[in-house]
Amino acid sequence: MAKVTTKYVCQQCGYETASWMGKCPNCQAWGSLVETIVSSKIEEKGRYGEEAGAKPMRLSQIPAENLKRITTGISEFDRVLGGPSRLRLNSAECPGSGQAGIVPGSVTLLAGDPGIGKSTLLLQMVDKTGGFYISGEESVGQLKLRAQRVGVKNENLCFLAETNVENILLALSQAKDIRVAVIDSIQTLYTEDLTGTPGSVGQVRECARKLLHFAKKDKIPMFLVGHVTKEGAIAGPMVLEHLVDTVLFMEGERYQTLRILRSFKNRFGPTDEVGLFRMEEGGMKEVMDPQDLFTSSTKNTPGSVAVVAMEGTRPILVEVQSLVVPTKLPYPRRIGRGIDYNRLLVLVAVIEKTLRLPLGGFDVYVNVVGGIKISEPAADLGIALSLTSSFKNKPLPPKTAAIGELGLLGEIRKVANLEKRIKEAKRLGFTNILSPENFSSLPQVVAKV
Repeated sequence: MAKVTTKYVCQQCGYETASWMGKCPNCQAWGSLVETIVSSKIEEKGRYGEEAGAKPMRLSQIPAENLKRITTGISEFDRVLGGPSRLRLNSAECPGSGQAGIVPGSVTLLAGDPGIGKSTLLLQMVDKTGGFYISGEESVGQLKLRAQRVGVKNENLCFLAETNVENILLALSQAKDIRVAVIDSIQTLYTEDLTGTPGSVGQVRECARKLLHFAKKDKIPMFLVGHVTKEGAIAGPMVLEHLVDTVLFMEGERYQTLRILRSFKNRFGPTDEVGLFRMEEGGMKEVMDPQDLFTSSTKNTPGSVAVVAMEGTRPILVEVQSLVVPTKLPYPRRIGRGIDYNRLLVLVAVIEKTLRLPLGGFDVYVNVVGGIKISEPAADLGIALSLTSSFKNKPLPPKTAAIGELGLLGEIRKVANLEKRIKEAKRLGFTNILSPENFSSLPQVVAKV
């Protein structure tokens, strides 16, 4: 077998050199030279077909592929990957498109903070679907202990502790009846074609490319676990996110049990869906009815308001709590947990201007119950009412929910999916719904309640 030759290419300007240098002599960028495999014309020709170049095809000539998905057995996971109600495909023209789950041959990257539950969730998914779990971070003994802890019952699961991508591909090609393959994690793999250490830009990119080629060729869906940097971004080259079909991110607070699975890229489904899980001793548990997580048992107390937030296409009732107390500091505190700090400052200014409340001499604390973060403006009215209720020490009427965006002049603006939010609030028993349909400004709402 001919030896593979490599070169070092600058990721900033494209400068090529035969040896590594810490600084690119062309653009003067530090650490930008990455080892890259040099492929000959003959190798490229054999890899992509006997004839040079690809032939163009008309849309009518392209055969429709069977997109029959593989259900993970975890409905919240299927929701994020793509559910039947969210697919824009015609099921008559594309058989199997109405099923939720994993697309055969797809490659999914799952990232998140350490200890957030990525490996646990994928292990539970493999338990239900059947497949191959490959770990570059744990031994097979450790994998068995974790499988017993989360209650894995499938005795036919295959486990492999390996970091060489060539050995992994050989094991996958020799295995039979593989429905799903999990690689934990992509940053621990290396290929013998490159001399860089595992986790380097060249190694991550080349290993991902080989796994992607195998998945597309054999129609075996793969899940790649990715590390994140201290800034929260996915570690490795940006090309890794461009190579894969789906990018999922699991987030949650370290001291909270709530875990939220989001989709930032999905070639086979929507990117506005989220999956809710609860991290327990026995693994990840689905949250089918999230209202218990995001609402407290405290009722009819000053500073507590229910708002209807949208997580993807799902309306969720969330409780916002506020505490307004006199300050002893020259500059009052403004602390918000679960909401944007700058948005809190704007809402405090709107309340001071439109309601003439002297909040300049009070500390303001706002908390969203359950550890969830609200970034949409539909919670503005609820936050403003919560602050006003705490300042006046007067609770809102029972069964009250607030929906609406506040402008700088105190006007209440309409928000997206207003009918769906109101319908969900009524389903949960809220009869007094404050929304742009009933009020046009914040002073009108305060005078009513």
